[in-house]
Amino acid sequence: MISTTTNKTTTTPLSLSTTLSTTARLTRQNRGSVHATRGIRILSPCHVMSKALEDFLRSQLSTSVLRPLGAAGGGCISDGRSYLTDSGQVFVKHNTKREAEVMFKGEAASLEAILKTDTLRVPKPVKVAEYPGGGWVLVTEHLNIGSLRSQQAALGRQLARLHLHNISSLEKSNRIGVGEEEVGECVDQFGFICDTCCGLLPMPNEWRKDWVEFYCQMRLGKQLELVQQNYGDREAAELWTRLQRCIPRLFRGITVQPSLLHGDLWSGNAGQVEQTPVAYDPASFYGHHEFDLAITTMFGGFSPEFYSSYHDLIPRADGFSDRSQLYLLFHYLNHWYILD
Repeated sequence: MISTTTNKTTTTPLSLSTTLSTTARLTRQNRGSVHATRGIRILSPCHVMSKALEDFLRSQLSTSVLRPLGAAGGGCISDGRSYLTDSGQVFVKHNTKREAEVMFKGEAASLEAILKTDTLRVPKPVKVAEYPGGGWVLVTEHLNIGSLRSQQAALGRQLARLHLHNISSLEKSNRIGVGEEEVGECVDQFGFICDTCCGLLPMPNEWRKDWVEFYCQMRLGKQLELVQQNYGDREAAELWTRLQRCIPRLFRGITVQPSLLHGDLWSGNAGQVEQTPVAYDPASFYGHHEFDLAITTMFGGFSPEFYSSYHDLIPRADGFSDRSQLYLLFHYLNHWYILD
């Protein structure tokens, strides 16, 4: 069981809600147009990647054929292009920013981790390589992804199964007489095997045993450090000091166990291939499953059927709405930092 109520919680103080909403409002005022920064820059059929880069791709993929195809999109700030190769179709992203290595290695590791759960379809990673001409490339399986329409409920169920996968393994590992093959791999801490990026923001994923400690140190705390370094915003620093004292109250009465998360599941990072829901551009880590749900509400695009099918498998726990505000704060701060 995850995030189950173990004793009756008290009503969250007004000061906490005020702090959360004020901080979120502060970041919204500074974030500008969000969608423009989160889309991949797709190259049109007449706009090709450089010949040197395509020659590099031929070598890395051991292919004689590398023919540009129609474009397909994602969520990172990169140039993207689909190609036909000797082995089939692939999608290539190229990024020259300093964060590209962490971003692409983290995305590939995230895709691998999700694929191993056999719960949610994501593109298969093929290659991550440093391009001598500048930057890094990520090559993945090409999927003909359309907008998420008829598969909203299926996506909700599959996301819940992804979140339950590690917890089920943990519960099996605690049972007497259960063998290793039945349990499989399980993770009992919060973090990930490597750092990842949400947009262009590097996210450290050092392992922590306590979720609140991980979220405060590895997510909000790191963001506020960057805000302070770059902008010297005293109001944000004061609000963060106040908020830190309130955060533990949001987790009274629940037990948080590590779930493998997508990490950046806004509507632009989900779709469907024929009748199968697909998610892409993950920034995975092991954390509280409610973190993934929070960003789904940020820009819309997910139907009531998505949420109802998810909560059929993982019911809402007490304090869900306030914790959603706390998790949305991460994404507001992320866009504030990127856009400014």
